[in-house]
Amino acid sequence: MVEIKTPEQIAKMRAAGLVVAAMHAACRKAAVPGATTKDLDEVAAKVLADHGAKPNFLGYGGFPGNICTSVNDVVVHGIPDRETVLKSGDIISIDAGAIVDGWHGDAAITVFVGEGHAPELHELSRVTEESMWAGIAAMRKGNRLVDVSKAIEGYIRRQPRPASGRYGIIEDYGGHGIGSQMHMDPHLLNYVDRRRGRGPKLVPGMCLAIEPMVSLGTARTHVLEDEWTVKTDDGSWACHWEHSVALTEQGPLVLTAPDGGRAKLAEYGITTAPDPLD
Repeated sequence: MVEIKTPEQIAKMRAAGLVVAAMHAACRKAAVPGATTKDLDEVAAKVLADHGAKPNFLGYGGFPGNICTSVNDVVVHGIPDRETVLKSGDIISIDAGAIVDGWHGDAAITVFVGEGHAPELHELSRVTEESMWAGIAAMRKGNRLVDVSKAIEGYIRRQPRPASGRYGIIEDYGGHGIGSQMHMDPHLLNYVDRRRGRGPKLVPGMCLAIEPMVSLGTARTHVLEDEWTVKTDDGSWACHWEHSVALTEQGPLVLTAPDGGRAKLAEYGITTAPDPLD
């Protein structure tokens, strides 16, 4: 069953989304050479405490961190620790979540640590982030879930190929419904699988976490012995971008973007829904 939210519930999700945005802003500043991924986790914990919010990652299935910190060839679910020290030239995906009054927010960014990154890494991050926005732009009344998948994959496939040959759209992980729980139906693929059909219609009150994960090589991954950390099979580096989005009668609202997605969606000719907290 897909959970349909009331405007009042979406307002609470917007509050949670703004906490996630604050977590990302603080962690982006803290992601400097010499910092550990545990340092970033502590920064995120302070933001949560300052806003009176709860973490939705900590303890989820036994996960030990407030955020996921995925460095270089780690695609997703990296565990914060004292041993992983960031250095100039690294990239790190910071996946963060918050709960406000029982309602969830979830988003991810990719951050460049220090200097010295190859141009193809900057392009990888750009392609991944822009494919997310293409998917968000497809989240409109009357479309179906597959239209979001099609928009994400289509954007990636239209880009010039990297020197490695092709962007790998990670197949084992994707987006999801979000609301009174962090992970809910429907599961959102970042590519089109015709065996799964078109999926449900997108209707007002539906909320999705849209999160493409793309590598500079394979689409295949494996999980380490810690049962969380996901790496690419070929060691290629990967990027991860995510926003939680609500579809309302007035259009989409990007719950985890400070401006509600107004600036980026304007590039698609889309007017976002009014912010319920304004």
